[in-house]
Amino acid sequence: MAASAYRRILLKLSGEALMGTGPCGIDPEILERLAAEVRGLARAGTQVALVIGGGNLFRGAGLAAHGMDRIVGDQMGMLATVMNALAMQDALDRQGLAARVMSAIAIEQVCEPYERRRAIRHLEAGRIVIFAAGTGNPLFTTDSAASLRAIEIGADLLIKATKVDGVYSSDPLTDPAAVFYPRLSYDQALREGLQVMDATALVLCRDHAMPLWVMNINEPGALARLMRGEAVGSLVTVGC
Repeated sequence: MAASAYRRILLKLSGEALMGTGPCGIDPEILERLAAEVRGLARAGTQVALVIGGGNLFRGAGLAAHGMDRIVGDQMGMLATVMNALAMQDALDRQGLAARVMSAIAIEQVCEPYERRRAIRHLEAGRIVIFAAGTGNPLFTTDSAASLRAIEIGADLLIKATKVDGVYSSDPLTDPAAVFYPRLSYDQALREGLQVMDATALVLCRDHAMPLWVMNINEPGALARLMRGEAVGSLVTVGC
């Protein structure tokens, strides 16, 4: 892989990205493919951090709608992200990479507690860092956690990996008239209610001038091309 245009990135993966075509859980082949893509980024000289959602294992909001306490549901969802992070760490280890899981909630028997300076030291030492358990607080999404961690570690770029090619005016999987946005501002995304990230995550990125690329993680080679500086997907910035 050619040298990367970015020194340090944070890659946000949904939990659903690990499922493949199954209804839930983790597809080992998908996990290995994603780990191999991360290996390519690391070998090109990019420091890589990850945030992975937990929707493939558990969705607290869904159970809350049926009577479960929302706070309890969100705490269970945070634990699901830890499980996904440990699975990714194992896959990265098998790719020959050093990886560390850092959790926002105390669970030191299986991973490190999150501490910003230690995370940066891991990245500078060439280790992949996987941030788990969201922000450590209920009522915040893993999108918000990804925005927060990207800002904290001084990432050059936040990447949201999705199952579509970028940002559209509506869901392109259900609306054939959906309009593709190759470039847009955070204010536009907020004003038009576009399903890029939740509003908290968008405001964090906007207020800290964190560029965001939204791209299709299932497109072969797309992540590598983005790292080489090509325009892949949709770029969201403070001004467009």
